[in-house]
Amino acid sequence: MSGPSAPTGAGSDGVRRTRLRWFVQRYPWVAASLLVLVVVLGLLAGGQETTARWVGSAWALVVGLRVAGHMVRDVLAGHWGVDLLALTAIVATVVVGEYVASLVVVLMLTGGQALEDFAAHRARQELRALLERAPTRAHRLGPDGTITDVDVADLGPGDLVLVRPAEVVPVDAELVGPETDFDESSLTGESLPVTRHVGDPVLSGALNTEQAVTLRATAAAADSQYARIVAMVREAAESRAPVVRLADRYAVPFTLFAFLVAGAAWVYHRDPTVVAEVLVVATPCPLLIAAPVAFLGGMSRAARHGLIVKDAGTLEQLSAVRSVAFDKTGTITLGRPTLLAVHPRPPWSADELLRLAASAEQYSSHVLATTIQDAATRRGLDLLGARSAREEATHGVAADVGGHDVVVGKRQRVAAAAPDVEEQTLGPGELAVYVAVDDRFAGTLVMSDPARSDARRTMDELAGLGITRTMMLSGDSRSTAEHIAAAVGIARVDAECLPEDKVRIVRDLPDRPVMMVGDGVNDAPVLAAAEVGVAMGARGSTAASESADVVILTEDLVRTATAVRVGRRTMTVALQSIWLGIALSVVLMGIAATGVIPAVVGALSQEVVDLLAILNALRALQDDRHDRVRRPAPTVPAEGAGAR
Repeated sequence: MSGPSAPTGAGSDGVRRTRLRWFVQRYPWVAASLLVLVVVLGLLAGGQETTARWVGSAWALVVGLRVAGHMVRDVLAGHWGVDLLALTAIVATVVVGEYVASLVVVLMLTGGQALEDFAAHRARQELRALLERAPTRAHRLGPDGTITDVDVADLGPGDLVLVRPAEVVPVDAELVGPETDFDESSLTGESLPVTRHVGDPVLSGALNTEQAVTLRATAAAADSQYARIVAMVREAAESRAPVVRLADRYAVPFTLFAFLVAGAAWVYHRDPTVVAEVLVVATPCPLLIAAPVAFLGGMSRAARHGLIVKDAGTLEQLSAVRSVAFDKTGTITLGRPTLLAVHPRPPWSADELLRLAASAEQYSSHVLATTIQDAATRRGLDLLGARSAREEATHGVAADVGGHDVVVGKRQRVAAAAPDVEEQTLGPGELAVYVAVDDRFAGTLVMSDPARSDARRTMDELAGLGITRTMMLSGDSRSTAEHIAAAVGIARVDAECLPEDKVRIVRDLPDRPVMMVGDGVNDAPVLAAAEVGVAMGARGSTAASESADVVILTEDLVRTATAVRVGRRTMTVALQSIWLGIALSVVLMGIAATGVIPAVVGALSQEVVDLLAILNALRALQDDRHDRVRRPAPTVPAEGAGAR
């Protein structure tokens, strides 16, 4: 995703020659058009008007043939663009002898790509910064303390890595020592450094700010968070989906209007030169350039706020979102539940029940499983291995532990193995994990997973954006889900949902487009089913991130509202830029129809219109007042999947 910056060379003359060579190689049609224009102006200055006319007209027609070829391919592909206007303007100016105007139109058309690249280079700055930070080499520590520089791709889990000050962490890792601060602003958008202690996870892509530290890799480079971000950024930068649609919406009516004005000018003046002048100022490059620049700017602005928008079409959907659905565990709540109580049934004691449950949960990827294991470890309980184990996503896990058949999970799942299961009475915000041993109900583990502190604010901001339909989809019991929903201001709750239930509910929502926000493996299907899927957290499920259209790199839920604002502003700026170009072109057409604008002046005026439209499109990069308010520091992302 390199921008249009020219390479440099040694010495000023070398730099100029290198840049000239680079420009000619990258934009040969622009270079050729500039050369022909210089030659034609030189011939005119030397009194060779006939030769100048032949040279200028010939080159204009060559470019016209190229435009005609592109137009035919677009029409065959089902896209009606504005190439017909450009082609007509070139032919008309050549016919009436306005060959200098023809060359200006040709330069405008061939230079459109160069102008777009220049603007896109500015618009892509945040996306480009993420890619340019990706490290390629790392310092691997050997068992004897020797340092070997290796390719990042050669690192694997368990490798010790030295990261010096001002270097980027190459892979996902945990801190071995010493305690230090990391700058995660390029990943999360947070400007304040984050302090990590020994044993804490460290994100790949974070910048080491103070001192040399030792990390232990927890993933290979290809499987690390930063590698996934880079892949998503590349995909986002290459996206052009809505640009074609926006151009198509206005190209045909604008073209018909331009021909109508040109026809009226012919009827009134009976002068082909006036017709050519109208067509020259009707060449609407803003339709083709301003929109892509605005979308690239919107994606770059999103990246600045820790949001990776995977494709430009998502920005268009975000701008129109009418309903937002949230998963509960790890999205509305922190996703780091704490064990409050163990309620065993005879003959099991509390420690025995917790030990069996934690031993079975070793084979589960669920966030609750980690909590149960940690609680057992803190009590000094040794976990047992399993002869066999099977996890049912969102339901629970069944394992043969210590000679016992243990089932841990939702009440419905445990009831299938132990019909004598009894429902646990829960307090506000509590949830229960049920346990069966040898086909008999053995007790419950009661936990609490509080709502995020910014959840209420998120709902308020979404309401301020006009999104009044918010809902929660959860696999938890209704009482638990309703308590959390009431605390954060969500009116509709669908509880005890399976993944397929969530997909059905989202598909049946009447107010569309729908944005779904989740974080776990079980959220992947519903994220893919919504018009806009948003995956929460830099360390959430890979499956969720790959299914989502937007990935939030922090644990800041408020950024769901930021994503909607970015989408709306991007679409507003893109449409404003298009309409600005159209309005100015219409004004110029009206003036040209009077016959007072020479064709050359009209062509130059259209270049000014292009520049104004592009400058306006770059406003998509700018933050509005709301986004400039400092956000609270994000909580440390939690591992694991969403609620069962």
